[in-house]
Amino acid sequence: MLQPSTIQFLKDLKLNNNKPWFDDNRKNYDNARQDFAAFIDTVIRKFSKTDPSISHLSAKDCMFRINRDIRFSKDKTPYKTNFGAFINSEGKKSMTPGYYFHLEPGASFTGGGMWQPPADMLAKVRQEIDYNLADFEKIILSKKFKTTYGSLSVEEGQVLSRVPKGYETDNPAAEYLKHKSFVALTNIADTDLTSKALLTKVTGAFETLLPLNNYLHNALG
Repeated sequence: MLQPSTIQFLKDLKLNNNKPWFDDNRKNYDNARQDFAAFIDTVIRKFSKTDPSISHLSAKDCMFRINRDIRFSKDKTPYKTNFGAFINSEGKKSMTPGYYFHLEPGASFTGGGMWQPPADMLAKVRQEIDYNLADFEKIILSKKFKTTYGSLSVEEGQVLSRVPKGYETDNPAAEYLKHKSFVALTNIADTDLTSKALLTKVTGAFETLLPLNNYLHNALG
């Protein structure tokens, strides 16, 4: 579980997203980040028993910086108001499938998959779904997957309006082929964040996601 002080820091940061405040509260930030890192390390240790490919990782390999890249953004607030970690055997910058935990009061979630892969990787996944639709649907239509995630995430801008070039409109997999990302997410209530049940909830969500990640990895060859 996470400490209430970590959640409070992110709430305060959202209300005071400026460098002078951040500098004055540097110690609180350091404590919050260390708390988040400790939780991610615990997740890795526990879940690596199920997915050994991540056993070599530590939190520092997975966590993102809190500083925002504001060079091309109209929003010039300097800091993210969340902590995020992408647990991927090839590193947090990899485009291959992995697991994600997002800590943000009022908007926390976990899950993972494959987000915005480059064209060559996306083409391989689409081809695999076209060839092996039954295996794909066996995963995402399973009771366990639907209970945890409901369905694949349909984020705005991540689904084409038409079937991609090279596939017929009546292809049985047409709706899946339109996806530009293959991600599944489940929300986490604020009350769960400081609960002992958080670890089980996150690792359980990762376990449910594992068959999808394996399918995507196989598609990439």
